[in-house]
Amino acid sequence: MSPVAATDRRETDSGIEIEPVYTADDAERELELPGEFPFTRGPYPDMYRGRPWTIRQYAGFASAEETNARFRYLLERGQTGLSVAFDLPTQLGYDSDDPRAVGEVGRTGVAIDSLADMELLFDRIPLDEVSTSMTINAPASLLLLLYELVAEEQGVSPEALRGTAQNDILKEYIARGNYIFPPKPSMRLTTDLFAYCAERIPNWNTISISGYHIREAGSTAVQELAFTLANGIAYCEAAVEAGLSPDDFGERLSFFFNAHNHFFQEVAKFRAARRLWARIMRERFGATNPKAQALRFHAQTGGSTLTAQQPQNNVVRVAIQALSAVAGGAQSIHTNSFDEALALPSEHAARLALRTQQILATEAGGTDTADPLGGSFFIEALTDELEQRAWELIERIDELGGAVAAVEQGFVQDEIEQASFRYQQEVESGERVIVGVNRFHEEEEEPIELYRLDPEAERRQLERTARVRADRNAEAAAAAIERVQEAARGSENMLPSLREALRARCTVGEICNVLRDEWGMYDRQRAPA
Repeated sequence: MSPVAATDRRETDSGIEIEPVYTADDAERELELPGEFPFTRGPYPDMYRGRPWTIRQYAGFASAEETNARFRYLLERGQTGLSVAFDLPTQLGYDSDDPRAVGEVGRTGVAIDSLADMELLFDRIPLDEVSTSMTINAPASLLLLLYELVAEEQGVSPEALRGTAQNDILKEYIARGNYIFPPKPSMRLTTDLFAYCAERIPNWNTISISGYHIREAGSTAVQELAFTLANGIAYCEAAVEAGLSPDDFGERLSFFFNAHNHFFQEVAKFRAARRLWARIMRERFGATNPKAQALRFHAQTGGSTLTAQQPQNNVVRVAIQALSAVAGGAQSIHTNSFDEALALPSEHAARLALRTQQILATEAGGTDTADPLGGSFFIEALTDELEQRAWELIERIDELGGAVAAVEQGFVQDEIEQASFRYQQEVESGERVIVGVNRFHEEEEEPIELYRLDPEAERRQLERTARVRADRNAEAAAAAIERVQEAARGSENMLPSLREALRARCTVGEICNVLRDEWGMYDRQRAPA
């Protein structure tokens, strides 16, 4: 116990007690250098001095034309990578003119129905000069193939493409709910994408294993760590079963974490994640390639921490959260816009979010040294504690049969729901302070200008999808769809048949409907207990 008297008990959202002061007795582990196993201090020896983190602002709304304009706006102002948000129908494999898509087209991201949309989305953006992250999961293979086809039209070889497809279906069952197919065929699509990229798109990160949405659903930092890495284990097991080498596919794995409110816990979480994953890859999968052992991650500031009350306070929250990602060694970062609790980001808010990262990189010393908080007694003790608690939870998931079994049994979902309920109770009781929400109120809120979607965007999208169907070679499209159906019934890699269907101007919804017919749809309420 610290010699300094504690006036009250304080703990993180993971239940880790915070001492009033830390000493050398609390942090006895010797530190390795960055770039050395187990990579606690970073995956690369020179970290940001060799290459600053990629500024990758997440954007997507309305139609491909509007999103393309926002992409070019951000690139012209210093953004260094693209990150695509897709609307809900696209994420669920429905075309914009599907009756179930009414009112949702372009609301939470850009609508992509066919190759025609993807061509517009990346118009005048040279795909051999930017890296692109796509937040898409159930139909991830389709969107990656559309990206490859657009690059082909631009004369860009697949080997020159750099980026990431999120492709993390397990966290959809756990936290987000944007799944289509049952786990088994979904995992098949995931590993088929691994194999396809190994052969054709070698510099593409084949999955971004996401803890972000797990944290957004209300998990603690420990749960975010454990459930994310347990999902990573499941993907690696599926890849090994498919005949892929951990030393090979391990290089193309990436992770996606939340940068939440407790600055010091978040820094320690990122460091613990690297240490845990290095141990998992070496001890469980026998990986000897350092690039396969070293966890690389993208961070996004916490969307669930943004408040509609006093929204300009979110500027401060986002800056602190982004600094935790910088101090924790993220490879790319997205900073949320301050108005996102109210509407899609305005151009003004998006620019301010971008400038936040640029200030951290150029004015605040963010790129000067690796692991700037490494050796802090507090940070080292927190890193050890997070590692230990996350490992215990991973072992519990192992006892249940692994991540897929734990999801099917509802264990992971129940753990998150309980944590979320506890957090909400603390907010409502005032035990956990949210500035502007349950303390430090204002009598009158200062008005801010919000972004408004063009009401004509949905109509234009539906018209373009109708033109695609009318203008394509109907016989070629029908033959391509039939080939997809045959592949779904067999065991071959699905992606070549999917690529040719997309090339024939079949739509995302048409292809997903074929796969729904063959594989069925996942229903958590009817999943095995």
